[in-house]
Amino acid sequence: MKAPVEAQIKIQSSSVIWIAYPNIVGIVLNGQKSSSSSPNLEEEIMPKVKTNRVNYPEGWELIEPTLRELQAKMREAENDPDDGKRKCEGMWPIFKIAHQKSRYVFDLYHKRKEISRELYEFCLEQGYADRNLIAKWKKPGYERLCCLRCMQPRDHNFQTTCVCRVPKHLREEKVIECVHCGCAGCASGD
Repeated sequence: MKAPVEAQIKIQSSSVIWIAYPNIVGIVLNGQKSSSSSPNLEEEIMPKVKTNRVNYPEGWELIEPTLRELQAKMREAENDPDDGKRKCEGMWPIFKIAHQKSRYVFDLYHKRKEISRELYEFCLEQGYADRNLIAKWKKPGYERLCCLRCMQPRDHNFQTTCVCRVPKHLREEKVIECVHCGCAGCASGD
């Protein structure tokens, strides 16, 4: 049952009194109406409350456990202390889990064709997978790309790509680790 329009709630703190009607808000300062933002505050309408309800598409219940498990691993990796590690090594587990989540969604949609386009787009919009990384995986030569940072020349010495992008047969050192994400090699020919 709705309260009548005449009903009002008064909250007094120091010399300010807030008066709230069901759809109207007004401020009274020391017995006088404030007119700083508009001449008649009693006519301002309160904004609607937004709810955080998400409509999950069909098939979500099949992939949800895996994505929730990867989210839990991500939280654990984010809260893990970086004791004894180099500064860059602290982010490696986070990059690996983000890669796993994106690869899982990519494989389900593009390789195995087990999820619908609607569910795929939902996962991208909700941040369960990286849209830009998946876009690179679709292009030839980037099928195994570990992270976007490894292919950006501005993040590397001599304006080239990361050492993990060099095919194994062309490397001088056989064992390498990317400074950015810890990748051991993501060139397409490997």
